[in-house]
Amino acid sequence: MTDRTRHLVAALTGLGLGLAALGPGLAPGFVLSYDMVFVPDPAFTRMTFGLTGVVPRHVPSDAFVTALSTVFPADAVQKLVLLAVFVTACTSAASLVPSPRLPPRLAAGVCYAWNPFVAERLLLGQWALLLGYAALPWVVAAAARTEEPGGGRRLVRTLLPAAIGGFAALTVSALTALAVALVSSARVQRLRAGLRVVAAAGVLSLPWLIPGALRPAGVPGDGTAVDLFAARADTPFGTLGSLLLLGGVWNGETVPRGYGAPVTATLWLLVVLIALAAYWRWCREPVWWRGAAVAAAIGFAVAALGAVAAPVLQVLIDLWPGFAVLRDGQQYAAPLAVVVAVGLGAAADRAAEARWPGVAAGAAAVPVLLLPTLAWGAAGDLRSVRYPGDWARARQIIDGDPASGDVLVLPWASYRSYPWNHGRRVLDPLPRYLHRRVIVDDAVTVGGTTVAPEDPRAIRLAPAARTGTPPAATLRDEGVRYVVVDAEPGANRPSGAATEVLRGPDLVVYRIEGAGGGVRDAVPAAPAAAAWAVTSLAVFWSILPSGTTLSFPLLGGITRRRSDPRRRTP
Repeated sequence: MTDRTRHLVAALTGLGLGLAALGPGLAPGFVLSYDMVFVPDPAFTRMTFGLTGVVPRHVPSDAFVTALSTVFPADAVQKLVLLAVFVTACTSAASLVPSPRLPPRLAAGVCYAWNPFVAERLLLGQWALLLGYAALPWVVAAAARTEEPGGGRRLVRTLLPAAIGGFAALTVSALTALAVALVSSARVQRLRAGLRVVAAAGVLSLPWLIPGALRPAGVPGDGTAVDLFAARADTPFGTLGSLLLLGGVWNGETVPRGYGAPVTATLWLLVVLIALAAYWRWCREPVWWRGAAVAAAIGFAVAALGAVAAPVLQVLIDLWPGFAVLRDGQQYAAPLAVVVAVGLGAAADRAAEARWPGVAAGAAAVPVLLLPTLAWGAAGDLRSVRYPGDWARARQIIDGDPASGDVLVLPWASYRSYPWNHGRRVLDPLPRYLHRRVIVDDAVTVGGTTVAPEDPRAIRLAPAARTGTPPAATLRDEGVRYVVVDAEPGANRPSGAATEVLRGPDLVVYRIEGAGGGVRDAVPAAPAAAAWAVTSLAVFWSILPSGTTLSFPLLGGITRRRSDPRRRTP
């Protein structure tokens, strides 16, 4: 069997896993769950590129989705992206197993695509993070070969899914790649290998890094929120045991149904321990094996930091707000998932060598059997819905108005539980649904504790908006043209001179006459455009033929060279 055939079978297996996992979410419409927000007919706006002054966590993933939605229906784009996560995860993990046999490779692929980490992050709606996670095994392989001819190009290509995912996905992938590159390279080459990883990740980060750095309000960081986003126990084995089992997400509402029961959790723990032992015993041939193990250990330590040493992380965030990217610790268990998956494949390969084909084939079924509630849309939690007609009418009115001004959304909350979304919580979709600047409460409340808001406009309007009846004069002075009540119509409305222009069962829209301006605390467009241009050139360079090299000053200048006949490209 050729490698191409093995990759094809792994990809088809991943597709089957994706179809099984999404289930009712594949019906026409959109799956809306926590941070997973897709909208019909998205448009390129200042928000798409992080120019409105909000923290650009959605950059460049929103631009990627919007671009695809110009070719395909937006709901089809969502399904293609989610299926791509499973296909890529299964294929990439299968490719790392050092065996020509297909069953061990499929065991690794299934384990990597179907586990508590994937289930919890999918329910949390973090599809962008999962894009980077899916390609992480390829990043591991590429990072160990950065000094080979074409190594820099290969590394950039493998980091592209994480770059699309944005800051969280790229941070996890970059830290993994850096650990692998430093450990796998010869001592005299470690500095150069590390610099190449930093350069590649830095250039790919520019679309969100530049808008974030140029925010008038600066880089936000709230050390008091460490406890809220720290890993938590979702198995009988405590927080550290849950992280070892690739679970431990901070949001208890996104744990798959039935996960963590003593019997299945114990069996899954046994599988993980066997996989780790097999990795250490039988995966020492690949050049990346030690680097991947170090990355997994570092990732596990970071994942546990908020749970076992919260004051340390709080001090780091107080010193530099950028360390807030480490608050959601469980996402750094991703490299551990790579090691567990490859280790399970290695164990299955040894079983095949011992002529126990049933054990090797059964290893691929174990992750699914121990986590059956990921199937059928996480036991029905992930279902497609359609936006109500009121939303389309509101967009027609608001976007069709030639007058300038922003939109304020009431009630004042960041997450909604719409009846038409079966009551499942979702981040307010209106900032993406409407093509104007939309002001919402971006504070996050968990267990009665609230993380401070970050949007300067929301901070200024919060005292008035929190009352539910903000004075129209105050909103007019702040450049608010429309107020949209997108839940409990009638319970909230602006007080004073505001004209009701739409009333329906799901939305009420009020217009405030005389409002103007609207764009404040904005990020300048020119530096952001330059950042996109540099990143685009880096991506273009990564796919060029090996005879031509385009680099950036960070990589050594812009040059063109001929292939060295003395160097062989693998």
